[in-house]
Amino acid sequence: MDLLTNPPAAPAATGSRRSGAVEWAWALGLVVAWYVLAQSAIAHFIGVAPGREAWVRDLLAHVLIGVVLFAMARSVVRFAVAVGVLFSAFTLANALKLAILGGPVMPDDFVAAKNLFLLLEGWQLWGSVAMLALPLGALAWMFAWRSPRAWAALAMVVLAVMALVQRPEPASRWLDARFGDWVWNQRGNYEMRGLPLHLVQESARNLARRTQAPLEDEVDQALTLLGATQPSPFLEIAGGEAGRGGRNVHMIVLESFWDPAVLKAAGLSEDPLDPAFRKLWKAAGHARALSPVFGGYTANAEFEALCGFPVRTDAVFFEGRLRRDVPCLPRHLGEAGYRSFASHPNAAPFWNRINAYRRVGFDHYWSDRDFVLDDMNGEFLGDASLYRQVLERVGPVLDGAQPVFNYVLTYFGHLDYPLNSLRPPVIEAKSDNALVQAYANTVHYKSRELMAFLEELRKRDPDAVIVLFGDHLPSLGWNHGGYVESGLLAADRSQFDDEMFRTLVATPLVVIDGRRGPVKTGDLPIYALPALILDLLGDERDSMLRFAARADDALRVRPLPGVHFTLDDRSLTICRGGEPLPGCEASTDWVEAVALLKRDLFSGAQHALGAPERLRGLQTVELEVHEIEASAVTEEILPGNDNDV
Repeated sequence: MDLLTNPPAAPAATGSRRSGAVEWAWALGLVVAWYVLAQSAIAHFIGVAPGREAWVRDLLAHVLIGVVLFAMARSVVRFAVAVGVLFSAFTLANALKLAILGGPVMPDDFVAAKNLFLLLEGWQLWGSVAMLALPLGALAWMFAWRSPRAWAALAMVVLAVMALVQRPEPASRWLDARFGDWVWNQRGNYEMRGLPLHLVQESARNLARRTQAPLEDEVDQALTLLGATQPSPFLEIAGGEAGRGGRNVHMIVLESFWDPAVLKAAGLSEDPLDPAFRKLWKAAGHARALSPVFGGYTANAEFEALCGFPVRTDAVFFEGRLRRDVPCLPRHLGEAGYRSFASHPNAAPFWNRINAYRRVGFDHYWSDRDFVLDDMNGEFLGDASLYRQVLERVGPVLDGAQPVFNYVLTYFGHLDYPLNSLRPPVIEAKSDNALVQAYANTVHYKSRELMAFLEELRKRDPDAVIVLFGDHLPSLGWNHGGYVESGLLAADRSQFDDEMFRTLVATPLVVIDGRRGPVKTGDLPIYALPALILDLLGDERDSMLRFAARADDALRVRPLPGVHFTLDDRSLTICRGGEPLPGCEASTDWVEAVALLKRDLFSGAQHALGAPERLRGLQTVELEVHEIEASAVTEEILPGNDNDV
């Protein structure tokens, strides 16, 4: 009777387990289906995908994430929506960065993402907001807030993150040994790992790099290796004006400024560069600035030009790595009586410039809210208006009692190269790549507005030191599109020949030494410009601006993420990280020594600032000991004369 009134519960439990298994099968099947469709679409439309050998590994990583998320999910439907939104946002963002800038999403990009909201507008802004907000909202909507299983799964994720934070170095070593690390080719890393594994592996590496600040003896050893404690003249120095602390200095950083005439396959109808600029650039020996970046991250080129140290990471140095007040060029000149002005008609906090400019020593920073936005090309103020307004502000003090450091960072010329009605297109291109023609027309106007400004500036300030250069090459389509069709770059960094590495970062450079005219500097890394400026000013004070570069260096080193190259006269040597090559040992030691000094100066105890005096003291002691020893030897060999004949 009991069996009839109280049947066993086993069949119900079995049915429940069967139902749960079906839900898990549906959930993970949806992940697999999404993965196949998404990767196929991205590969077809954008030309980005993990390598064939990584598809299984990458799929398994996505499935594992799916397992963890489904353990937190309220239902299969909510899980499907949340995972579709989350995975799609990450995959699309990564594909776009790879196609435009040549590298995958990196951990530091999440810190810098807020800058997108300052740069974009209209549908691009709302699209970026959606890519961030929708995944977070979908995950919150999916989460089973009353389920112990969901909280247990979340706790496991939190514990895994804490373990990685506590022990990043062994985790990084294990992941590198298991899945590899292509030091100089982050796109290659993504292609052999897939996105989730790539982000975990690079996050572990980033955490492992946050080591203790360098000690004093380590700093001294690095400085001794560099031989960077004494100034070294480059040219015959033109003295300052009588009654003033020195000549004015104007530095003009030109957004995406480059010579598109070398795009032979583009079939441009005329030379985009102003003939007057061509003549000036020829007088400067067609010198080129070697930038740390391609297609974006202007702030890293700025950091080098202002502080004299190279950047070699896929992250913006102004964001989180510039933590101390430092005697960069504005502060160094300020100690000699200069007033310094920075002008950039973008949102003031973009790339943390408010704090960064203050830390490097600028007296005044004029951003978009300080300019009349009367000549807009899309969201970018035209250079002619920017130059006019800068001269209106700085012009009255050019002949004042204090010399001036006038720093101008242009904004016109930014991707996607819009023009207003005052700048109608005048150049046609045969290329199917619309960005090539748009960029050529942008350079047409940009170079002419620059030369008009230079003419006025040199007339009003003939003795000034003027430095102008492009911050980085323009982006000309997905996967280096415009460059690939002219054979200048390959679509993938793993296919670069040696010369392509230099092409990737070389922009026009002109240095004008007052009435003496253009200086033939040759190809010069941007971080070497502050030392050159000090030499042109005759400023021989001890300065960190000469630690990494001196103007008479015969060998010039251009560090880049995971790779560096050296220039010696006309020879070029590429040194890829993780691939020991003959002739790279000395430059690799140099790169590591400079990196140590940079950590000390910009986020550490700044031992390097007192090093010149400290090292000179050590040299003096060594000299005295040497003289004493030599004197004793001399006395033994040549005993005193007692006038015996």
